[in-house]
Amino acid sequence: MQATLEWTGNGKAFEATPPSGFKIVFDTDPDFGGTGAGPMPLETMVCAIAACTALDVLSILEKKRQKVTAYRVEVDWDRDPPGDWPRPIKAIRIRHVVEGENIEEAALARAIELSDQKYCSATATLRFGPTIANEWQII
Repeated sequence: MQATLEWTGNGKAFEATPPSGFKIVFDTDPDFGGTGAGPMPLETMVCAIAACTALDVLSILEKKRQKVTAYRVEVDWDRDPPGDWPRPIKAIRIRHVVEGENIEEAALARAIELSDQKYCSATATLRFGPTIANEWQII
């Protein structure tokens, strides 16, 4: 699989094209030359984790015949303060807020557990710590 990332020519904004073809614009904080054209990459990564688990949990709850009427995932994370680079995320807390008709707590807990331990590729990627290699080409 391959995604591409192209500089837009506008400050520090980049446009990503993942294999699905749905484009995502990334930017950075104005203090670092950003223009507010899109979310920062780390924010997007955390949101991707939330989306991955939410899609799993909702699907599992539907299979368990749980009637969900509203669902929100809140994600908090901790990082070192600015200036201590590279500032990786040190802790992530995911809170599932589910509303519905007679939602069974055990069903929700099991759906979250299955997403966390078996189905969510975004979370698994962080846990497994993939190797990352860089290459370059000058044209």
